[in-house]
Amino acid sequence: MSMDQTIAVASAFAGINVVLLTVLTVIWLRNYRTFRTPLILGLVAFAVVMLLENATALYFFFSMKMFYGNAPSVQQAVAVLRGMQFVALLFLTWVTLK
Repeated sequence: MSMDQTIAVASAFAGINVVLLTVLTVIWLRNYRTFRTPLILGLVAFAVVMLLENATALYFFFSMKMFYGNAPSVQQAVAVLRGMQFVALLFLTWVTLK
């Protein structure tokens, strides 16, 4: 896989993660308004922080590709980590929607 493709994969995972985290945040905010428990507030805080982290990653992927340009192993690690985060968020979203 070329360097541009690897960053494109990492960017796609980060974008999908933003969507999943937005869904989770909306659901958990609704639940917090209903139940007012600290656990749900913690889930909202978790989702917001992860949402900001993924949005920041997208910014860096699109604006500063040069950071990753000379290090294919770093690009691969970033793509794998984004993919793992996607899988974790997919399970969390699935469980939350049930």
